[in-house]
Amino acid sequence: MAAIYKVGDDFDESVFAGASCALGVFDGVHEGHRYLLASACDTARRSGGASVALTFDIDPDELFRPDGLKKLMTNDERVAMLAATDVDAVVVLPFTREFAALSPEAFLTQTFGAAAPAYLHVGRDFRFGARAAGSVETLEAWGSAGGTVVCAHSLVSEDGEPVSATRIRRLLARGAVEGANRLLTRPYFQSGVVCAGRGEGADMGFATANLAVPDVLRALGDGVYAAYAVVDGVRFKAAVNVGVAATFADRATATCEAHILDFDGDLYGKPIIVEFVAWLRAMRKFDNVDELIATVKGNIDWVRENL
Repeated sequence: MAAIYKVGDDFDESVFAGASCALGVFDGVHEGHRYLLASACDTARRSGGASVALTFDIDPDELFRPDGLKKLMTNDERVAMLAATDVDAVVVLPFTREFAALSPEAFLTQTFGAAAPAYLHVGRDFRFGARAAGSVETLEAWGSAGGTVVCAHSLVSEDGEPVSATRIRRLLARGAVEGANRLLTRPYFQSGVVCAGRGEGADMGFATANLAVPDVLRALGDGVYAAYAVVDGVRFKAAVNVGVAATFADRATATCEAHILDFDGDLYGKPIIVEFVAWLRAMRKFDNVDELIATVKGNIDWVRENL
C-alpha cells in the first residue's frame, strides 16, 4: 500500500524530487487511469525515482459544476484505490476556489515548489489553472526550464472509443454494468452503512440491507441488479434494488436495497460494499403483492443460479 500525503503546512515537497508523477482527478481509477499510473511506474523504475499519483482531495466539478454531477466513488475511496495500485506514494492536493484561481504558472509553483519531478505524466487533453488556461504546451515549457520531462498520453481506447469517466457514467446510467465494469477493470460498487428501511421486504420473506446513497454518487440507473455484497471482507451473492421502489413510491426514498443470499445476522449500522455484476430488470409498479413477491423470488433464483 502506497504512502498517502495530504498537502498542508507541514508537507515536504521533496517527495517530488526525481519522482515520476501521474497527475489527474482519477474518478473511478479506470483502465485509462491505470495506464497513466503504470506509465509513471515504468519511468520511475527506469530512472530510479519514486512513482507518485498526484490528485485532488475533491473532484473540481464539486465546486464548479455540482448540479447533475455523478461521481463513480467517494473521494476517500478514490485516494485509497490509488494507494492500492503500484505507485510508491499518493499526494493529495486541497482543491479550493483560491487554488483554482491560480495562474498555470502559480499552480505549478505552489504544487511542486523547488522540487520538480523528473517525469510528469498527464492526459493529452489535460488543462489546469484559472479558466483552464494551462495546457500540455504550458507544462512542456515549464518542464524544459526546470528539467521535467512531460509525457502527454492519448486516451486508452476500447471498442474504438476512448475510455473515460464520462463514458463509464453513461453506461451506468442505462444499467450497462457489464460494459462499465470492463472499462473500470473491476466491479462498479456502492458502499455505506446499513440503515433502517421500510420493512416490507422482511414482511414478505426477503429482508434487505439498505444504503442511503447520496445523489452525487448515484451514477447507476434505477433497476434491479445481480451483485455481490461484501460484509466484513466476505462476499455474498445479492439481488439489489436501486432507486425508488415504484410499488412503495408514496413512502420510498432513492436508495440501494440489497437482499443478501445465505446471510444470517444483523447488519444495521455496519458498513457494506455492493459490487454490481449484471442488470436484471427495470423498476416497475406491481398490481399486487403476490406478483411482486413472485418476481423478486425469480430475481433471487437467477442470482443464486448464475453468479
